[in-house]
Amino acid sequence: METVLSGLAGGFGVALHPFNLFLVLVGCFGGTLIGALPGIGPTNGVAILLPIAYGLGLPVESALILLAGIYYGAEYGGRISSILLNVPGDSGAVMTTLDGHPMAVNGEAGRALSLSAVASFIGGTFAVVLMSVFGPLLASYAISFSPADYVALMVFAFASLASLVGKDPLKTLIAALIGLMLATVGIDASTGIKRYDFGIPDILAGIDFLVVIIGLFGIGELLHLVEQQVTGRMSLLKLDKSFVSKADLLLTKWTIARGSVIGFFVGILPGTGASVASAVAYGTEKRLARDSEKFGTGDPRGLAAPESANNAAAGGAMVPMLTLGIPGSGTTAMLLGALLLFNVQPGPLMFQQRPEIAWGLIASMYIGNVALLVINLPLVGLFARMLTIPPRYLTPLIGVLAFVGVYAVIGNTFDLKLAIGLGIFGWILRKLDFQLAPVILGFVLGSLFENNLRRALSMSGGDWSILLESFDSQALYVLTALTIVIPVIVGRRRLRMAAQKQ
Repeated sequence: METVLSGLAGGFGVALHPFNLFLVLVGCFGGTLIGALPGIGPTNGVAILLPIAYGLGLPVESALILLAGIYYGAEYGGRISSILLNVPGDSGAVMTTLDGHPMAVNGEAGRALSLSAVASFIGGTFAVVLMSVFGPLLASYAISFSPADYVALMVFAFASLASLVGKDPLKTLIAALIGLMLATVGIDASTGIKRYDFGIPDILAGIDFLVVIIGLFGIGELLHLVEQQVTGRMSLLKLDKSFVSKADLLLTKWTIARGSVIGFFVGILPGTGASVASAVAYGTEKRLARDSEKFGTGDPRGLAAPESANNAAAGGAMVPMLTLGIPGSGTTAMLLGALLLFNVQPGPLMFQQRPEIAWGLIASMYIGNVALLVINLPLVGLFARMLTIPPRYLTPLIGVLAFVGVYAVIGNTFDLKLAIGLGIFGWILRKLDFQLAPVILGFVLGSLFENNLRRALSMSGGDWSILLESFDSQALYVLTALTIVIPVIVGRRRLRMAAQKQ
């Protein structure tokens, strides 16, 4: 503990230098603006600004502090478009749309945005504290996860979908399968065989996540707004001066605590990220709630759970990168590339050889969490006023943001057409009362599941028993079984109690 405290003291000495403090604030504010653009997300934001940070000739610790500020700011910024426009900023914000946007529709945009900021602050701070104290130990455990253990984790995440969203489990399952099907498009990385490309060269590399999320949510929401305008059912959303209250914090305190724990420990597993963490946290809260039917209608718990989880996962993903040199997510892979660009090799020795970088970055994350809270809470009213934009301006604005987001990152006109096609498909699914969140989660988790299943079977020579050999896998399969069985038992018990009361 003494080593940790002395390291943090030196780190704060670096992070609180006036220039580095300025970079933290610039990164957090700029990241918030970048994250608010639908579909851009922290990974693309860091990727776009990495050459600029390098080209400015900044010291390596200052450049990394700036990029980490962008990372954290974009994590929060993605929630703005999720809550206000029902268009997730990144995969980790998909679950935020389920209760965040209904709160905005109910005239509680300010309440949703401010609760999101508080939950994000607590989740992010919790993750940085654990990273400071237990980082190397937890990273060593995370790296011990085998491909078979990852398969079990993906099975657990898919089982969570059964009670995750919507009132029809069958439609939820179908939506997840659609996402899995989209994830299989392109050349098989293991065999080199073309899959479902229909002779179109542009999708041989697979369908980009940005195209899927912009198409299904962005273009789908655009078509929904156009339909409402054409049919005369469009009306401006209500806007009041709602703000997070003491009652909200008391209602969600254990939700935020559980989400922070789940997010951090899922986040340290390389390759999982905020999408898995937010899905597991949301599903856990919905199963624990006695009034689970309120989830999806604007319940603060349904917003606080994924918000605390995805920010804790962002901090957790930094653990294996700093302590082992293994990126825990797409964005930390970009940060790892930044370190290598500056000829710095991350890993256990970095804390001894370059403590100003390792501890300076960790200290900047403490400051960044506070900065995000201070910056964004006063701007809640301004963000919420986006809902008062007249429909004739709001609809084309969403369209411009969607197309610019796709083309700026990918630069291929075919992907614009593909996004339109997916948008029409998403609009049809919405008309049929399908939730789109399981589609996105199926798409994100599908490739993780397939790749780790292939690796596990390759290691065992095709012996499926490898999937059940480790204690971690067995524990996750037990949790999966409980996830499926317990809601059935609880549901039947409630029916019996209701029948007895009558």
